Amino acid sequence: MSGEEESDAMMCCAACGTAQVDDTKLKKCTACYLVRYCSVKCQKEHRPKHKRACKKRAAELYGEILFKQPESSHLGDCPICCLPLPVDGEKSTLMECCSKVICLGCDVANQRREIKESLENICPFCRKAAPTTDEEADMNLMKRVKANDPIALRQIGQLRYNEGGYDASFQYWTKAARLGDVGAHYALACMYREGQGVQKDVKKKVHHLEQAAIGGHPDARYKLGVTEKENDRVDRAVKHWIIATNMGHVCKEDLAAALRAHQAAVDATTSPQRQEAEVLMKKFEAEKAAG
Repeated sequence: MSGEEESDAMMCCAACGTAQVDDTKLKKCTACYLVRYCSVKCQKEHRPKHKRACKKRAAELYGEILFKQPESSHLGDCPICCLPLPVDGEKSTLMECCSKVICLGCDVANQRREIKESLENICPFCRKAAPTTDEEADMNLMKRVKANDPIALRQIGQLRYNEGGYDASFQYWTKAARLGDVGAHYALACMYREGQGVQKDVKKKVHHLEQAAIGGHPDARYKLGVTEKENDRVDRAVKHWIIATNMGHVCKEDLAAALRAHQAAVDATTSPQRQEAEVLMKKFEAEKAAG
């Protein structure tokens, strides 16, 4: 089907053929975006015919999203200096008052300025006074939790997890993940892997790892590569580890081993005759495209 024919098909209902006009609006299949329908009834009736192509295209679209190199890590930028936050958590700090993560450089610079000018210790972002006791810090955290701040929800989930309250941490992390917190997705993946507070579930572990990896979590990306390697899908493992490497986090030995294994698998399927045939096929396709 030519591009023009595909465009015409997209402007008609895939089930009944009704064309899109001013009084008839067609809606795309939200899974694959390949076809349109004039009604829910037509979509349901066409589902048996469309199901296979829909699943295939949906998987392709998801693969494109999964293996896209994130612009930055899930941590984003420091709200003070606007530089990317370091992957190493020891080089940044969480402000309890506003749940903002500040890089260590900005935090130290702010403290030095306050000491030099004999100023009150305040948050460099929201300018509120820093808590002076653990009780005050806990009160600030709970205020952010009540405001449905995903970072605060993840933090309180981590505190409950450290105390052995796995059920409570699961509830907090699930809520944070629904609000889009990438770190919460990674935490849930670890829970499903270890079976702490939940039953072990490989599918759910992979799902949350993928969501975290798409969001730019380097640890999740690395562990996805490990999972793919364990399942003998070395090509996918290499892709994950290359992305993780570009984000500054991966075991170089694992990447090198995966690349060697991938090359060995390719070499095992190679012969002079196959190489010659491949050259001829490429030449034929080029001539066909040109002519």
